[in-house]
Amino acid sequence: MDPKHKEFLRKHRLDLSNQILTDETIVQYLYQEGILTESQVEEIQAQTTNKKKTFKLLDILPTRGPHAFGAFLKSLEEEFIWVKERLQQDLQDAEAHEPNPTEKCEIPEETLRKVPTDRELNQLASRLGPEWESVLLDLGLTTGQVFRCRANHPLSLQSQVLAGLVLWKQASGRAATVQKLLRSLEACQIHPSVLEDVFR
Repeated sequence: MDPKHKEFLRKHRLDLSNQILTDETIVQYLYQEGILTESQVEEIQAQTTNKKKTFKLLDILPTRGPHAFGAFLKSLEEEFIWVKERLQQDLQDAEAHEPNPTEKCEIPEETLRKVPTDRELNQLASRLGPEWESVLLDLGLTTGQVFRCRANHPLSLQSQVLAGLVLWKQASGRAATVQKLLRSLEACQIHPSVLEDVFR
């Protein structure tokens, strides 16, 4: 999930817990869209009050990849359209005042637009730690694909990460740019210097 969306949900946490019912509709929609797993749905529904259910959902959403925020907004359409519209307005206002996220990054513009080589992906894989799974989910891999990367290379973290990055590159083609990698690293709160070491 984009860092600004994570921050946005954190900022509106209390508001949302008072204004929406994290009930069947929202949770089931997110489950149907593949954002929540069955065990996460059970975890949310096991909470004793609506407020706690909403808090639990807002804790889980930022870990569920790049489509989680959009799916959450869409889940509000049926019963809480006014909440959705207010959130979208607040988000637009916030985005109008924020700097370009790549301004602080020292990677040249032409490099940001290129597709990384497998060698560069291997260098990046060696620099990523336990947060690699979140990065790959943000890049669009499914939890099943991430699990297979882990299962196929049980003895080497770097090989697990590289396998996932190569899968992403094959699936995305020319859209698999360094810029996209940068955005996903930022979404997982990893400093751009990790990429700068590889691409500068």
